[in-house]
Formats: sequence, C-alpha cells, structure tokens
Amino acid sequence: MCGIVGYVGGQSALDVVVAGLKRLEYRGYDSAGVAVLADGGLAAAKKAGKLVNLEKELVDRPLPGGSVGIGHTRWATHGGPTDANAHPHLDNAGRVAVVHNGIIENFAALREELAERGHTLLSETDTETVAHLLAEEFSSVGDLAEAMRLVCRRLDGAFTLVAVHADQPDVVVGARRNSPLVVGVGEGENFLASDVSAFIAHTRSAIELGQDQVVELTRDGVTVTDFDGAPADVRAYHVDWDASAAEKGGYASFMLKEIAEQPKAVADTLLGRIDGAGRLTLDEVRIPGAVLREADKVVIVACGTAFHAGLIAKYAIEHWTRIPCEVELASEFRYRDPILDQRTLVIAISQSGETMDTLMALRHAREQGAKVLAVCNTNGSTIPRESDAVLYTHAGPEVAVASTKAFLTQLVACYLLALYLGQVRGTQWGDEIHAVVRDLARIGDDVERVLETMEPVRALARSLADKDTVLFLGRHVGYPVALEGALKLKELAYMHAEGFAAGELKHGPIALVEEDLPVVVVVPSPRGRSVLHDKIVSNIQEIRARGARTIVIAEEGDDAVVPYADHLVRIPATPTLLQPLVATVPLQVFACELATARGNEVDQPRNLAKSVTVE
Repeated sequence: MCGIVGYVGGQSALDVVVAGLKRLEYRGYDSAGVAVLADGGLAAAKKAGKLVNLEKELVDRPLPGGSVGIGHTRWATHGGPTDANAHPHLDNAGRVAVVHNGIIENFAALREELAERGHTLLSETDTETVAHLLAEEFSSVGDLAEAMRLVCRRLDGAFTLVAVHADQPDVVVGARRNSPLVVGVGEGENFLASDVSAFIAHTRSAIELGQDQVVELTRDGVTVTDFDGAPADVRAYHVDWDASAAEKGGYASFMLKEIAEQPKAVADTLLGRIDGAGRLTLDEVRIPGAVLREADKVVIVACGTAFHAGLIAKYAIEHWTRIPCEVELASEFRYRDPILDQRTLVIAISQSGETMDTLMALRHAREQGAKVLAVCNTNGSTIPRESDAVLYTHAGPEVAVASTKAFLTQLVACYLLALYLGQVRGTQWGDEIHAVVRDLARIGDDVERVLETMEPVRALARSLADKDTVLFLGRHVGYPVALEGALKLKELAYMHAEGFAAGELKHGPIALVEEDLPVVVVVPSPRGRSVLHDKIVSNIQEIRARGARTIVIAEEGDDAVVPYADHLVRIPATPTLLQPLVATVPLQVFACELATARGNEVDQPRNLAKSVTVE
C-alpha cells in the first residue's frame, strides 16, 4: 500500500515530507519520490528502490528549499518499479505534480484521449494521466481544488490523489475514493497523509475525510467539499498515541517491539468494558439490542491474519450465543452471491480499516440489508465509518507488516463481542460473562509469562534456518492457530509452511511427512476437551513414527505429550476457547527469529504491504 505525504506550512517541506515517508515505510513500497514548490516553480526527484536511494539522490542533486511539498512511496501496479514509473508524476509543462494510491480503472481510455490532444506520457502508470488532466482543467478554471473535482468526476476505480501546482504555490489539494487519506491540523501548518503516523511528530489533531471528498490545504486552513463542490461534513479527532509509539524503542525490529507490547495491548482492549451495574458494555456497538436479538446468522468477513481471528471467533460466538456463524474470505464473499438479509449480522475484521476486499464485502452486505459491525484498530478509517457499529481494539500503532498484537486484540474484541451478544440474547448469565472476562483479564499476565520463556524457541528457530518446509497441526481453536503460525512463517521466512486440522492428517497431508521434517503441533488442553487431546497425542505419535521432528505447544502440567515431543514449548493453562491468546505467541517469536536467522527483513517482507487497499 502506497504511502502519501503532503505539507504546507513554515517548515522545510522536503524535511517534513521525507520524515513522513520514513514513518510510512512499513506499508511496503518499491520506489519513492518528492516534489517541492519553490521560487515560482516545481522541483521533483524520484528513485526506484528504497527511500535511501531517494535520499542519496537529494544529496547529489539537491532540490530548492520550499514550504509546500508532497511525497510518495509506491507499490507497483501499473508498470514496474522504475525511476520513470515512480511518483510524483508531472504534466508536460512541469507545473503540476501528482501522487496517487489506488487504481484508476479507466486510465487506458483517458490516456488515449490525452495522446490525441498532443500530450506525451512518459511512464506506464495510470497516475500520469491525472497530472495531464489536472493541467488541462487548471488552465480553464485557474483553481487546483476545482480542477481536482472536475478530474475526479471522470475517474473510475479506487484512488487517493494529492497534487500541487506551481501557479498556486500556497496550496496542497487531495482527493479520496475508496482509499485512505487523513488531514493533520497544526498551527500555521497542515498535513495530508495516508496514515497519521506520517505527521504524528508534528500534531495529534486529525480530520477524517469521507468518501468522494476533495480537501484543500493552506497554512491557515482546511476546506473540504464533495466532488461536486458542496461543503462536506467532517469529523475531527485526537490521535491517542504519540510519535514514540511508532518508534522501535530499542528493539531490533518493530515486530519484536509489537510482540512485546501484546500484554498491554490486550489489557487496553479490555479497559472500560464493564459498567457500574456489572454488565458488559461496548460503547461503540450502537446496533439496538432488539436488532441483535433478532439476528439469526452471523457472518465474519476478513483477510489474512484477520481471517484467522474470525475462524477462532466462530467457536466463541456459536458456543456462547448459539447463533450459526460463517467465516468468509472477504475477497471471495460478494462474488459467490451470499445469502444475507435484515436478520444477518456481518462482522468485518480489519486492522487498518482500509482493507479493500473487506470494505467491498461490507458494502455488499449493507446493500442486502444486513447490519455490519467492524472490529478495527484504526480510528477514523473507512471500514468503521461505513459500518453500523465498531469495536475498536486499542492495540496502538502496528508498524511491522506481519500482524502480531493486532491479531491478539482482534481475538479479545471478538470474545467480548460474543459475550455481549450472549448477554443481549440471554444465552449467557451475568456470572458466566464475568467469569470469562476475569479469565481474559489474566491473559495479559499469561502472555508476559510466555514471552519470558522464549529463548529455547529462538534457539530452535535458529537451528531450523536451513529447512525448506514446516508443517503446523491443530484441533478445535488450535486449528486456526496452526494456520496463523504457517502464515507468519510464509510471510517472514519465505518458506513452504502449511497449517492443517490434525484430524485431516490421514486424509492426505501425512504424505508430506518425511525424516526430520519439523511439525509444530498445537495441543488442546487435556482438561476441557480431553477427547480432542487424546486424538492429537495420537497424531503426534503418527508423525513421529514417520520421522518428523515434533515441536509441541502444550499447557503446563500436560505430561501426556512429553514422551512424543522432540521440542516442548509450555504455555499457561487457560480456558479452551481462550488458548489461542497464549498459543499464538510462541509461533510469532518462532517465525520472527527464523526469518532473522535467514537474513530476511522482518518488518518489511518482500512483496507485501501492511494494508491491501486495492482488489
């Protein structure tokens, strides 16, 4: 997902923009560029590769100083990661500069029109067409914001656009449709960015931009309209974390820092959830209780790690509410004609709140009359704004691409939501809810205990750095944990890793087992699900008999697994449904350490972006 920064104020625009781009590096990118308005003209620089390449270019060929500028880190879609395809893109006269996140679906037709009118386009991108269109419209109307509105009405697709024009040197203009853009409000300066982390060092005051809106920034003000020019309603909000939260804080990587922050993130997500009468209260859930009582089906839509959180949530929702629950990959959801109506509750899970597949799924659900509740970590993002209700996870900023604390807090939020539904529908008594909440309140300490015992896991990971394949097995809620463990290893170590339901072992996957193959097994508690426990112990024996190296994650006091574990990882005993909150943590540490041992960049894995904002 591309990073965008815009600035107008009294500071050096180049310094502010480049620093903002550095804070957005976690989003994933393959080229970077900047443009500055100065001395009546427009100067730009852009380079393929990492931001350090652009910084070297700026040392070798400095840009003139100026207090208005824009910057971009690009994730290649149309055209490869080359200097020519990097943003910003300029018109032929070099008076307009544009940066863009998203995809303009009708760019080919627009490009052909421009060529017929004598424009010369130098890149393979869809973005460059916008620079030329803006130049044409500006020459007619003499105002960049109006030119942007006129151009946006011609564009199909999902896009964030930010532009400057040398003939209007005190203005930065942005536009958004289905792609994130947020305003930072300072004193005598204002900011635009695809994420608040880009300007958090300067201001914590922000403004949400809605769908199909254009924003005009000057040093002294912010003006927001819709694409037709009508004034738009916006919501200001305060960012509840500061710049230090987005720094590594002495850790070797953001991922290690975020793994270590999980006890606090879990605790923060639980804060304030019980009212004075002892009832569970979720202030952001504004769907009337009568509507929730009438719901006859829950559908969870999500992608990637959030999808695994949804798979675990299904167990809790069905157990505590007795409502049937389906879990769908958001990217497939609307294309299979799902059965939805006014009695369906759709839960959309997304860390960023901008995941395009999930956003389009929730829009489809609302079109069918379903109520949508978002589980999200990002205040003011699109998915919560377009949902009927939201449950925020309060994990704080998550910078590493591979999700860790967002996953655990999504689980906590889903558990709370399942209990709340049970409370509203009368399927759970107050003392039952309190007992689970007390167990959840202890989970932060349990996660801390796990983290304190991870050195053997790190050593094991380093010893497996030369392996090509790792398999993961689990049962019940341990099955989604196995899927998540395999995903982390794929994301970070670039290894073949697969997660399987242990009961499916003899239905095919056991053919993969060979001498010294590492197999990670997530063992359910022998207390709550003793039948499942006995069965998975049999699975461990089966794979070990065929030469596998067994890595067993089991709760403290479970001695039945000891004879069959080549490597035993202990986790605190927890209620069955809550075990993923502690069982996942060793898998996160394992993947991070193994990837590091293989020389990989754990915060920015190849080919991946933090948030996928195009379908």
